[in-house]
Formats: sequence, C-alpha cells, structure tokens
Amino acid sequence: MELSEAINKRTSVRFYEEREVDEETLRELIKAAIRAPTASGLENWLFVAYKSKDIREKLYELIKQGHIEYFTERGLPEEKMKKLLKRFEEGMYKAPIYLGVFINKNVKALKDEKYRELEFCFALESAAMAIENLMLKAVELGLGTCYIGVACFEQIEKELKKMAGLGEEYFLVGLITIGYPKGGISPRERKKSVEEVLKII
Repeated sequence: MELSEAINKRTSVRFYEEREVDEETLRELIKAAIRAPTASGLENWLFVAYKSKDIREKLYELIKQGHIEYFTERGLPEEKMKKLLKRFEEGMYKAPIYLGVFINKNVKALKDEKYRELEFCFALESAAMAIENLMLKAVELGLGTCYIGVACFEQIEKELKKMAGLGEEYFLVGLITIGYPKGGISPRERKKSVEEVLKII
C-alpha cells in the first residue's frame, strides 16, 4: 500500500468486529509508532494495551459516561442524546484493544524549570506523531482506529492510570481504539480546502 493511499483511507472507525487483534499485529503497530520523530531523542512515550475482557468492559463504560458528560455540556438535544445512547447499545467504540498513549512528565533533556512547559509540549508532539504513525500502519494492516477524546477527562485518565499501575508522573496523550472495522468505511472529505489552511509568505 502506498503512503498516500493509507493517508486517504484513514478515518475514525467506531464499530468493530469481535475478532481479536493478535500480539504480533499489535507489535507491528507499536514498531511503526516509535519510528515517529522524538524530541531530544528521549523516546518519552509509553503504550499501554488494555486487552483483557474485564478491563475493556470497565473502559467501555467510562467512555460511555465520558460521552454523556461531553455532549451534555455541549447542550445536545434530548432526541440526539437518545440516538447517541442507542449507538452505544449497538456497540459503538467497543474494540478488542484500547491503546493508551502516555508520556512521563519527569523525563526531560533540560533541567531548568523555566523549560518545563516547553518540554511537556515537545513530549506531547512526539507522542501525537507516534499516534498518527500507528493509525496509518493500522490502515495498511486492514485495521481501524479512533481517537477517544473524552478519555482525557480527569477522572477517566485517573482510572486508566490506576488500571495500568502508573503514577502521577504519567500524562495521557490519547486513548485509541484498535480493531477490524465492522461494515464499510467511508472517509469524509475535509470541510476546508488546502487554500484555506495554507499561508505562503
């Protein structure tokens, strides 16, 4: 598969087959992820695969509650909220693997505290690029992925760290669903054109 094809086929997949993603495939995804640029060569990232049935069930409930909170805050009309809950009943975001991508806030190249925020941004950027690498590799392997933004809600992040036995020094960059897509995939066109988002000076 050409890179351009993987880029154009990548889309947020919300429904998955029950089929398991084996460990070898997971390792291939992580191999691709860690080829991403990494600030100061620190490789400051940790990938936690939440794979056991019990943990996935707990995670699924957290994701559901997170979406209810998010859309309540956005003022989603009651009718649309019912549709959202129906989609959860149908298995939306139920995946064979949930992958937590963390960084360690204590891992730094510069010791002066005035650079703390900058180094935190460097680590976030590195992990975000690793996530994109992983998502593109997933397309090549016939897998689907989706970034679960609500997992970064404080209480959900806390539970994710607790499940993984991680301390407060770890920060969740993102939770990614991974699995074999259920049904057809239709990548959406972007609303803005290249001309609208590019400035040449």
